[in-house]
Amino acid sequence: MQQFDKLINYEVISPLIREGFERLPHALLFAGPSGVGKRDLAENLALALLCEAITTKNHACGQCAACRWMATGTHPDFRRITLDEAVSDESVTEASAGEAAVEKTADKTKKSKSRNIGIDQIRALEDFVFVGSHRSARRVILISEAELMTIAAANSLLKILEEPPASVYFILITNNQKNLLPTLRSRARVILFPHPDHPTATQWLSQAGLDDKAARYLARAGGAPMRVLQWKKNDQLAAIDALVDSLASSITDPLVLASRWEALLKSKNDKPFLMEDLVEGIQCWLFDLALAQATGEVHYHVGWPQPSHVKSPDPHLLLKAWRDINTFRRNARHPLNPLLFLESLAIHYLRALKPAA
Repeated sequence: MQQFDKLINYEVISPLIREGFERLPHALLFAGPSGVGKRDLAENLALALLCEAITTKNHACGQCAACRWMATGTHPDFRRITLDEAVSDESVTEASAGEAAVEKTADKTKKSKSRNIGIDQIRALEDFVFVGSHRSARRVILISEAELMTIAAANSLLKILEEPPASVYFILITNNQKNLLPTLRSRARVILFPHPDHPTATQWLSQAGLDDKAARYLARAGGAPMRVLQWKKNDQLAAIDALVDSLASSITDPLVLASRWEALLKSKNDKPFLMEDLVEGIQCWLFDLALAQATGEVHYHVGWPQPSHVKSPDPHLLLKAWRDINTFRRNARHPLNPLLFLESLAIHYLRALKPAA
């Protein structure tokens, strides 16, 4: 498969590293939509910063002790911060049968993962930042989904960024930089990541094994090639095809449609097609149906089979269903009764296909 830098162009940061890493800003913020390669480039840059036999083009050699440690996740001068693995004292299970219902679990021993990066994770970096390097070289901190830091965590990081040692580099990744503190953004050099141009991304995906379906999946991913590649790695492309087939079918019985979706979710796979994936797919389909009625074009399903049995659906009903299904999307992670959830989802979907009066 092609090297990653052929896709999103490693040269996006070349002006900063052309003369080596000495003039690289101590904090970089990679900002842009998900699936465009921010994380991959951040990983490559972190590896290059720590490599002890860097190439003439400032790429990691892949052979030195530092590169081997990075490959096994054991480098002592690298820290990765992501969603807090700490758990809350209460597990909330949500379901929807037309209305969202919340079940608060009585058993307090059940735990659920936090959806934020907490202050304790940032405070734990202080010794790493200010004590010194294990290899008498650089240290790198990579923070994924930086927009999910709590206010307290962001302020704690801000204090560290005010006077960091010269050999410490922070690489922050965000899908939504507007959710970061303005003062935090001002402390970092912002590198914007747009979607790669369609021909380049399509060609890259084709060479990655997607062949003639590359453009189809790229459209479904909203132009994010790395997301398509992740679908391929997770063996989810067949499930996405099956979902679109069910939506384009002439099924009018919500129970039948829900059963078909249930079978899709139960397909055996180490990384299965999840309920939230299914709900997102239905939303994309409804959006395209509404867009087709308004403009004659689609956004997410270019090159996919279009439903022949749906005759002039009401755009208002389609958009209403799209908004209603946001409730399902919020509750999709932990439905109390999955089959009931799917049946209600199917009812909402089929109701939206009624022709305009």
